[in-house]
Amino acid sequence: MDFSIRDARPEDMEQVLGLIQELADFEKEPDAVEVTVEDLIKDGFEGEKMFHCFVAETSEGIAGIALVYPRYSTWKGPAIHLEDLIVAERMRGSGLGSALLDEVIKYGHNLGVRRICWEVLDWNEPAIEFYEKKGAKVLRDWDVVQMDETGIKNYMETLN
Repeated sequence: MDFSIRDARPEDMEQVLGLIQELADFEKEPDAVEVTVEDLIKDGFEGEKMFHCFVAETSEGIAGIALVYPRYSTWKGPAIHLEDLIVAERMRGSGLGSALLDEVIKYGHNLGVRRICWEVLDWNEPAIEFYEKKGAKVLRDWDVVQMDETGIKNYMETLN
């Protein structure tokens, strides 16, 4: 199946959210998605943009996304974070994931970043193999640390 990669537009966000939910289902977190179409439009296209999104489009609609945002490394300087690279299950193995990653790498290169970083679940061996084959280093001795909204609220209460 043919596809093209382009910058996302606000009207794509409903399909983008569908792919985000597909990823959450795949990662066994079906109830974890809290972001809405309205959030995606506001945060990605209005005022100070919080992310940049690429979409892979087929004749059947959007079949993949890559969403990135700026970071700063105290060791390296400017960086971008690849939050998610999602390929619809029906399109896996089509080259669409490689094309999206290519676009992210070109985007980072054009911005002059010194690092592009992202996470991958330790049980997602196909993704790990894909990234390593592309030349990425998977740092298996690092743990991801997060604090959710409840954790933030609870922490703030300890400061008072």
